[in-house]
Amino acid sequence: MQTRREYLTTDELNQLVATPCDNDILKRAALFSALTGLRHCDIQKMQWKEIQTIGNQTRLNFTQQKTKGVEYMPISKQAFQLCGIPRKPTDLVFENLPDISNLTYPLRKWLQNAGIIQKITFHCFRHTFATLQLGGGIDIYTVSNSQQIIGAYRY
Repeated sequence: MQTRREYLTTDELNQLVATPCDNDILKRAALFSALTGLRHCDIQKMQWKEIQTIGNQTRLNFTQQKTKGVEYMPISKQAFQLCGIPRKPTDLVFENLPDISNLTYPLRKWLQNAGIIQKITFHCFRHTFATLQLGGGIDIYTVSNSQQIIGAYRY
């Protein structure tokens, strides 16, 4: 039996952008996930040396923790801005991002403050990315199998 996967709409994402969160790192990391489709574990371990800007294009060059696959993924300027001010190459981009087990309460509080009542976990931000890509006309095969290609598209 399949369960229904929850995701956020573009309007709900905009509500979250406009709503203060007690944990700024959580807010930036969650929105970054919605813009890139990255998992919490990959965002948590991401270092500044994995972000490269060549000309006007910024991309991630990292190894996925779950699959061990190497990814070269363009990201939008908006996603890059969520990373904050660049620091040393080995510094974590989202330093002090809590473990996934410690995000339930602060995430729920932020969502409630934004007026979002559905049950959303951090992983739902990844689903949000995929759902918005599909809604934008990207085919299911590309969304499910090619992080490199879908990373170039933004809503």
